[in-house]
Amino acid sequence: MRIGLVTEGGYPYAAGEARLWCDRLVRGLPRHEFELYALSRSAGQEESGRVTLPRHVTRVRTAPLWAPADDGRTHSRRERRRFAACFAELVRGICAGEPDAFAAGLYGLAELARDQGGMYAALRSETAVRAVESGCRAPGAGRAVQDARVPDLLEFVDELERALRPLSLDWYEDEGLGRADVCHAAAGGVAAVPGLLAKRFFGVPLLVTEYGVQLRAHYLEQREDTRPAVRALLAAFHVRLAGEIYARADLLTPGNAHARRWQERCGAPRERLRTVYPGMEADRFAVVGEDPDRGDPDTLVWAGRIEPSKDLIGLLHAFAEVRRAAPHTRLRIFASAAAPGYLADCRSLAAQLFPDEAADARTVGESPVTFEEIGGPEAASPAEAYGAGRIVLLSSVVEGFPITLAEAMFCGRATVSTDVGAVREVIGGTGLVVPPRNPRALAESCLALLADPERAQRLGAAARARALELFTVEQNVAAFEESYLRLLAASSSRGAGDVPFERPAEAMVPGPWVAHAAGPGLIPEVRA
Repeated sequence: MRIGLVTEGGYPYAAGEARLWCDRLVRGLPRHEFELYALSRSAGQEESGRVTLPRHVTRVRTAPLWAPADDGRTHSRRERRRFAACFAELVRGICAGEPDAFAAGLYGLAELARDQGGMYAALRSETAVRAVESGCRAPGAGRAVQDARVPDLLEFVDELERALRPLSLDWYEDEGLGRADVCHAAAGGVAAVPGLLAKRFFGVPLLVTEYGVQLRAHYLEQREDTRPAVRALLAAFHVRLAGEIYARADLLTPGNAHARRWQERCGAPRERLRTVYPGMEADRFAVVGEDPDRGDPDTLVWAGRIEPSKDLIGLLHAFAEVRRAAPHTRLRIFASAAAPGYLADCRSLAAQLFPDEAADARTVGESPVTFEEIGGPEAASPAEAYGAGRIVLLSSVVEGFPITLAEAMFCGRATVSTDVGAVREVIGGTGLVVPPRNPRALAESCLALLADPERAQRLGAAARARALELFTVEQNVAAFEESYLRLLAASSSRGAGDVPFERPAEAMVPGPWVAHAAGPGLIPEVRA
């Protein structure tokens, strides 16, 4: 079958989100044909180049979300009236929280762009600004947007134009997404808009995968200096867009129960939800995972990106309590990336809590806490980082799907984690879970495992078995292939008056097919 894979800020670029799992998905299904439709987020991402694509990727089309998209198109008076009516409906849906008005405006603008070309100038025009102002002042508008002033309106219109750029793309024709058997959006939000239009214009089944819920990500990424009215307008737009995606998608595949709950709260029908866990390459962790005695039993390991949401400050305070009870314990922190200011704060706190210690007056002092880099001389790979100790920690206050925790499970490590995001679901009873922002509870759990190595080893073995069952590339690819086939079988590929099931869904799979000699229908051609 032919799959149209739509991405935003990732695959097939060498840097960005969703790059790894999309690449593994495409390479894991060589029997099917893929066409890639990629929205890039920055010039740097495009300059980073693309990954090498397999032969069954037959087309790649890209569009930037970061660059001005002015095609010089101007509308006639009749087209301007049509734009004003559709845009006013969209704004009414945003400001008054009316899903039907939002959908009518969104698809009306899409049809206008399809008929007449891009809308860069129209979406930034005075007509658009006045429409937003009227929507904010209209009865039923939220209290937060009623106070919007001219700078707020201009900023919101600018952000809205960027979010609606997919409406003006030339991807929606018979030789584009219209010829796909299934459209798979690798994320919600803006990435799913092309899929919505392919479904609207051509009836292409839409599958939307969210390993991180885009609406939740929008809330977390809001800048502190964003004015309240702009924040409220953008939030209302993303809420309405998420609701429309969840209502129209034929199948939604959240990456965990945490994401699934978000989708259900935004109106996703439960019968169209299917959890598909991310897939990871288990072979990369086999050497460490199959050696339970590897690593220092007195060493605690933390790995990941060093940033405020990981709460390394709380981790360091917890380790201070661990050291008071177990003076020979060490903490090794392995960074895959770091926010420079926060890393400096963590180093400063570690130096205050743990002055360099020396065995005697002639020995050079050494801190029990070290900050190291994955890919450095001490840990060339994540597997070597996890293998440095027997217990792996996760101290986050915010998480989606905890990738580092799953990797530690593949390595057969016992884990102590904070109860955030999908942590409890991923662990499934194979590790210890404590409340977030509670250094004492984190320390007590660490001490419990340090004092009972056999228990830690049993938990590590159980964790590895669970990871091999649920989080491999193979189970991920198989789940998506089954989803594609279900969507293809459920979609109707016949016109009015045709005989039902005369042309089975299997006939749409690429390969040599011939007419049945005994009657209508197709059968596979068998060659010696």
